[in-house]
Amino acid sequence: MRTPIQYGDGEIEVELPDSALVLTADLAHEPTPLDDPAAATREALAAPQGMAPIGDLVGPGSTVTISFPDRVKGGTQPTSHRRTTIAILLDQLARAGVRDCDITLVCAIGLHRKNRPDEIGELLGPEVTARLAGIRVVNHDAEDPDGMVDLGTSALGDPVEVNRHAIQADLSILIGHAAGNPYGGYSGGWKMPATGLTSWRSIAAHHAPRTMLRPDFVPATPHGRFREQLRAIGQRMEQAMGRAFLAVDAVLDSQSRQLAVRAGAIDEVEKTSWPLAAQRTDLDLEGEPYDVLLLGMPRTFHYGPGMGSNPILMMQAAGAGIVRAKQALVRKPVVIAASICDGWFNDDDFPSYRPAFGLLQSVDHPRDMTRFHDDLSTDPDLVAKYRHDFAYHPFHAFSMIYMGGVALDQSAAVIVAGAQQPGLARAMGARTSPSVEDALRVAADLVGREPRVLVVPKLTAPAFHPRMASRG
Repeated sequence: MRTPIQYGDGEIEVELPDSALVLTADLAHEPTPLDDPAAATREALAAPQGMAPIGDLVGPGSTVTISFPDRVKGGTQPTSHRRTTIAILLDQLARAGVRDCDITLVCAIGLHRKNRPDEIGELLGPEVTARLAGIRVVNHDAEDPDGMVDLGTSALGDPVEVNRHAIQADLSILIGHAAGNPYGGYSGGWKMPATGLTSWRSIAAHHAPRTMLRPDFVPATPHGRFREQLRAIGQRMEQAMGRAFLAVDAVLDSQSRQLAVRAGAIDEVEKTSWPLAAQRTDLDLEGEPYDVLLLGMPRTFHYGPGMGSNPILMMQAAGAGIVRAKQALVRKPVVIAASICDGWFNDDDFPSYRPAFGLLQSVDHPRDMTRFHDDLSTDPDLVAKYRHDFAYHPFHAFSMIYMGGVALDQSAAVIVAGAQQPGLARAMGARTSPSVEDALRVAADLVGREPRVLVVPKLTAPAFHPRMASRG
């Protein structure tokens, strides 16, 4: 068969064995999205799970922080969860007597680049933006000495450094999305504050080899050590606050539409949102496990421009692909990434990646990069670019390198097909091939027969977690 897959700035058509399976949205049987997500959100907030409603939690003089995810996930349609929920929260806070000047909105970027004012406007929409005249709206800044609070360590011994706004308000509300994620199974829940509102030192506790290279990190699961660490970090925040977060999570479908809205204490919200999120995310396949995972990789996807040409992010995407699809693959699959890999790192958005790539050449395995954490993550110029020039934090490169380590450890080979600078791919530990078809011939030699091929044609499309029905 012939099928188009993403590659660089467009698509290429590749020839595949007739037995190949191309993962497309029509293979899934998604739950029906909500007809009225605003009504569902009001209903969830009227009776939060394990908590009192907002009107019983705050009143005149109370301070409130509303933290919301950045542009990496969640959609920007008029009825998106972010837009819908913030508008409803502002209504309910006003009815409770909370003044606009006592409300802070925090874009929970974690170590992602800060959102520009126009980008925040796109996330929140014109109706919410028009109501923000008296409300403080800020990006989380993991390096702000006045904006971060050191809470010591979690019950598992991980550093807990957190945004001051989020833990010093009388009510701290978290808006999250329960959707499939290679890091910890799902977004939302405890993952939202533990990664979106903390420092690089906190994030380095779990986005690191000691967690990501454990056997319980793969396949994507909410039950491994990674998730335990997120929960312990979040619980330390609540202990310091003396009260619980109010989580408002939406289970999203493949078009970022709400399937359900859950509100309340985080543990309760996770319990009731994950089963439905699994219905959307898990994809049962028939037959035998697949020998090859083929990824169509555009230049730009969720982390931004350059993701499919920057060699570190290219390998991160290969690792994430394995984590998502592991239950549909043989124990050591061959991964083929159709990546342009032309040397464009996008130094404006990812200024730490080129020096991190250089350091990677001096070690035997990505796990050995931990020795460089402090020097690169605290580099004054790189930190300044994160704080003031809309760049990713320097530690972000390390967290992506470790997912590339997952790709190396969990595969028989990673083959980058179509790399314009193949030396960059080989420097990441990958093999190279001029085309997907040539890469498939190499895979056949490695497998010893014509391989069964599982194809993810578009990494810009919503991700599924495929698994063999016999393993379900």
